[in-house]
Amino acid sequence: MKLTDKALQASPKVLLHDHLDGGVRPETIVELARDLHYDKLPTADPEKLAEWFQRGAKRGSLPLYLEGFAHTCGVMQSDEALERVAYEMMEDMYNDGVVYVETRFAPVFHTDKGLHWDDVVNAVLKGLERGKKDFGVEYGLIICAMRNMKLSQEMAELAVDYRERGVVGFDLAGEEGGYPPKKHVDAFQYIQRENFNITIHAGEAFGIESIWQAIQWCGAHRIGHATRLIEDIGLDKSDPTKITHMGYLAQYLLDKRIPLEICLTSNVDTGAVRKIEEHPFGLLFRYKFRVTLNTDDRLMSDTTMTKEFKVAHQVFKLTLDDFEKITINAMKSAFIPYNRRIKIIYDIIKPRYTKVRQELKRRK
Repeated sequence: MKLTDKALQASPKVLLHDHLDGGVRPETIVELARDLHYDKLPTADPEKLAEWFQRGAKRGSLPLYLEGFAHTCGVMQSDEALERVAYEMMEDMYNDGVVYVETRFAPVFHTDKGLHWDDVVNAVLKGLERGKKDFGVEYGLIICAMRNMKLSQEMAELAVDYRERGVVGFDLAGEEGGYPPKKHVDAFQYIQRENFNITIHAGEAFGIESIWQAIQWCGAHRIGHATRLIEDIGLDKSDPTKITHMGYLAQYLLDKRIPLEICLTSNVDTGAVRKIEEHPFGLLFRYKFRVTLNTDDRLMSDTTMTKEFKVAHQVFKLTLDDFEKITINAMKSAFIPYNRRIKIIYDIIKPRYTKVRQELKRRK
């Protein structure tokens, strides 16, 4: 059955991989730049600014893709700005049909105007909490350390300090090449000793070694992207939709049900894959890897969860049942306590998928 845009939008969604500074509204960037006297924007026209971000992101390179963040982070330098961006993100989630979101960001990029890391995290949490009250969307915040910086231990401690106030995990982000996860192993061992949650960007711009290190050296509970996992999977030469064998790493991820935070659109933008049709997502889904669908950077990649669902429906022929399965698996993989995860699945996700199914039948 072909799913309508309305059905895709109405379908409840769980988003585990979304960068707060990668999804700022263009009009908000312009207004914050004016308020903060930030004069480095390429244009003050919101529509042209959005086009500038998206054009810059589609150059087939992760380092080039990341260049636009200088401007989003450049205007997120006050308590008010951070709270506003977080609040508006929650409204955008609500309008996109997202019922639970884990957004992530690196506090180190928001101290240019004198804010302390604690000020930064508190402001974001304030905006998220206000958004939860107004829009009913559940959330978790993930603190990112950057691969090219030596502050991962401090960021890990910051994440743990705020675990009772809305921070649910710790991540390692940034350019992969030359910055392997194992260089930050002390921070991850600290997180493990604190019985806390780990997700790591790996296998996007670098090969399976990056994924292996993220899991076996750093103890990742989820992997961000994991696009290059396909390098550890043997395909039938006469039928590339069939797997002939798996390497030990791919088999381990499958057996241990390690969630993969797949970001279809952004993977094309960064050059992780040449085109959507060549993305390993469809193969991984068919062979029962625990894949989830995510936005990554909504502004840069001009995407939403509804758009990601639409792409998966059109290109990989996913059905409403498939989306429900992926959404439930994503919720099972969230970094909030088990009881909260189960409550969202049975009180929100399942009933809303039933409602969408009934609406589709009524329209037939």
